[in-house]
Amino acid sequence: MSKMNDLIIKIKRKIGLSQRRAIYGYIFILPFILGFVLFMVKPLYQSLRMSMSEVIISNQGFTLRWNNWANYVRALTIDPEFNRMVVNSVAQMFYRSLATIVFSFFVALLLNQKFKGRTLARSIFFLAVILSSGVLVGLEYSNTLMAQLKATIEEAGNSNTITDVLEQILVSNTGGVNGISGKVFKILFEIIDSIYDVAMASGIQIIIFLSGLQNISPSMYEAAQMEGCTSWESLWKITVPMVSPLMLVCWIYTIVDFFMKTDNQIMSKINDQMVLQLNYGYSSALAWIYFIVCMLFIGLSSLIISKVVYNYD
Repeated sequence: MSKMNDLIIKIKRKIGLSQRRAIYGYIFILPFILGFVLFMVKPLYQSLRMSMSEVIISNQGFTLRWNNWANYVRALTIDPEFNRMVVNSVAQMFYRSLATIVFSFFVALLLNQKFKGRTLARSIFFLAVILSSGVLVGLEYSNTLMAQLKATIEEAGNSNTITDVLEQILVSNTGGVNGISGKVFKILFEIIDSIYDVAMASGIQIIIFLSGLQNISPSMYEAAQMEGCTSWESLWKITVPMVSPLMLVCWIYTIVDFFMKTDNQIMSKINDQMVLQLNYGYSSALAWIYFIVCMLFIGLSSLIISKVVYNYD
């Protein structure tokens, strides 16, 4: 027994802190890895086969007739909507995700301050996570009373709001919609109009940023203040560099969350091809193209952001 304890002690001494953290990390993600291998690998393989085949449905089930890249060629060269939807989705995802990250970061900064009712304020912002969950969203869309209330509000609302008038003035005075300034203002007003969606999609990001802000040592701010550093300089020289690794995590999470939204045009098109038209091969090809575009964008943006992330021990 003593020899066993001595062996365990020697193993613990050889394993450093970083290796121990890596082991704990692998233990935490082990259930996901097992679930992916057991339940996701086979459907992914079947979907890939369908994307390269013509799926023939009969009374005996369905059979696959290999057609190489015909579905992909149809999606990229024949379908008049898919390429436009991909470009619009990526562009919309970029500025929506950027707005979500900025909004989440500054809300986390406010919630990290000491004030009365801070716990209640944090709970209110975390309600966005609960309200955007699948169960409550389904109840919201299936609720007849909510649907009637939404229609009544839209009918009673005035289309000539202050933001609409301001948008028309700024766009008309900056070269119209076709000008560069006009396009920038149009994107900004789209973000303003979708502030509800941005707030609903920022619950997890606020929690991640808040945990990172709480891990920053107060002595760093005290030392900076003694050196004459202002609050604005402390924000950019201490706060932002210390939470920059979390920005990469939040960015990837926000991108994946946006690509998986049910109100996405491409997701709706894939669902229509699969459910309504029973075109499993073509819908699988659309899904795989969309997945590859998502992975490429995540990889490219992560590579760019990782170059400016401040790594510390």
